Amino acid sequence: MVAIKTPSMEFNKKGVHHVPIKIFQVNDSAILAVYKGSISPLDILIKYRQKLRNGRWSNIRTPKHIHWVVDILMKMQSYEELTREFIEFFIDVWNSTTPLTSERERNSLDPEAILSLSKEEVKKFSQLSHKGEYSVKFLLLLAKLLMIQEKTNRADAYMFKRVLDGLKEGKDLFRILATASLVSRR
Repeated sequence: MVAIKTPSMEFNKKGVHHVPIKIFQVNDSAILAVYKGSISPLDILIKYRQKLRNGRWSNIRTPKHIHWVVDILMKMQSYEELTREFIEFFIDVWNSTTPLTSERERNSLDPEAILSLSKEEVKKFSQLSHKGEYSVKFLLLLAKLLMIQEKTNRADAYMFKRVLDGLKEGKDLFRILATASLVSRR
């Protein structure tokens, strides 16, 4: 990843201090961090910061499905066919993603390994980085982490896939956003 001065990814919530297990410097304007979650024994909590247009870093944010869905819809406005291929790729990633099975596995999540599986796709879909808020690299890493999170917490997970299927099928915009909003409540 890119060597940049990393702003702190530690935060306090309800009197508890949270320190990341891993920090992933996606590029010079995006950082993802993974923390121990509380939904299941191997749950992961994902947070990120973006460098804003004014050069400052955003507050630490929790990514929601609605965020990446809106970004995909923005990309689709300019690059419809390429975005549809990107969605197909996400569906393939979903189908091959497996849940975490040990604390060791959770603690050794590796962004380079996740992205090395997708280097060709990062290059193939790089044009999509010119529209929306997120780069293709950020979306791939974020999506993979969200998929791992969902499948780790529920063996019968399906909401992420349901959102992808809605995008693929070109469902009504409001139906897609409603589905994404349902899975964004964390």
